[in-house]
Amino acid sequence: MANRFDWIQKELKNLKKNGLYNNIRTLDSAQGAWLTVDGKNVLNFCSNNYLGLANNPHLVAAAKKALDEYGIGPGAVRTIAGTMEIHHELERRVAAFKHSEAAITFQSGFTANLATIPALVGKEDVIFSDELNHASIIDGCRLSGARVIRYNHCDPTHLELVIKENEGTYNHALIVTDGVFSMDGDIAPLDQLYDIANAYDILLMVDDAHGEGVLGKGGRGIVDHFNLHGKVDIEVGTFSKAFGVVGGVVSGNANIVEWLTQRGRPFLFSSAVTPPDVAACIAAIDVLEESTELVDRLWSNGAYFKKEMAALGFDTGNSQTPITPIMLGEAQLAQDFSKKLFEQGVFATSIGYPTVPQGKARIRVMISAAHSKDDLDKGLAGFKIVGRELGVI
Repeated sequence: MANRFDWIQKELKNLKKNGLYNNIRTLDSAQGAWLTVDGKNVLNFCSNNYLGLANNPHLVAAAKKALDEYGIGPGAVRTIAGTMEIHHELERRVAAFKHSEAAITFQSGFTANLATIPALVGKEDVIFSDELNHASIIDGCRLSGARVIRYNHCDPTHLELVIKENEGTYNHALIVTDGVFSMDGDIAPLDQLYDIANAYDILLMVDDAHGEGVLGKGGRGIVDHFNLHGKVDIEVGTFSKAFGVVGGVVSGNANIVEWLTQRGRPFLFSSAVTPPDVAACIAAIDVLEESTELVDRLWSNGAYFKKEMAALGFDTGNSQTPITPIMLGEAQLAQDFSKKLFEQGVFATSIGYPTVPQGKARIRVMISAAHSKDDLDKGLAGFKIVGRELGVI
């Protein structure tokens, strides 16, 4: 008799054979420019901690203070007994920071997308979605039951074409895109997408997970970057990247925010974000409002690293942000490259299918404001050694 787990074991074996198995390393230290990983001190080139805030003293102190005042957990969902004043404070601060009408927080950026999309569209509706949108957008679209029509990546002309082709076939419609595409580092043409959404009277939603703390004045995000305040209906974000904490947020039109308090399922059926995390998020906004220093340093570090990698002969794709993909092609090569980098004291994980398409495997380097020039030079030296050893450069 066949074991009911045989198919899983077979699939796991195939993943390992094809270089697609995720070998997950363990951190023994706080986030920062350097980490202790599997007992080894290594340069950190793969965290989303863009501004180095994950162990910032101001954020840590705020979390400790909230722990003493509010305790550890919220104890309930937001609609029953889980909404604390500190949650409202964070939502007010986010709305003010982003110059939006209102904001609502969630447990993560992923759940923010799962809450928002199904609350806005259903079976009689249609979603126009960029073909490279994040998995959380894809899953939110699936949960909604709406018809999903993909348009070519960052292609407003194709978006308008598919809208015209489908006019009159739906009740409501939603255009949804990532702001910064996390695997390639390119930026959605949000200004052009807005013009199309406005012309056809369609809701416009952007997931700015990798743009918050990175794009716009002082890290206010992609809406600020394009000066589209009050025009983009829904801006989804996360506190787990540049903000250095955890949690998700939706800001934008006040009607939509209010609707999500009534129909956003993660808001209704999953406990609120813990008070220490909320306090740390507020503290992160404090830091960003006080100075643009960290954001400026992030961009300076990213530009330097990309310039030097290109000079070495690496293909860094079409990134427009500090995200730096090192394009390698085959998944096994990317895994081998990552392992040899680790031997050189550089922690940069390989990324392959299904996170990126087949044949597009890469090392994605996530530069941080916490890196010094010496850190970047040490990383560049490691890439040079491994690149030559594996015949990439």
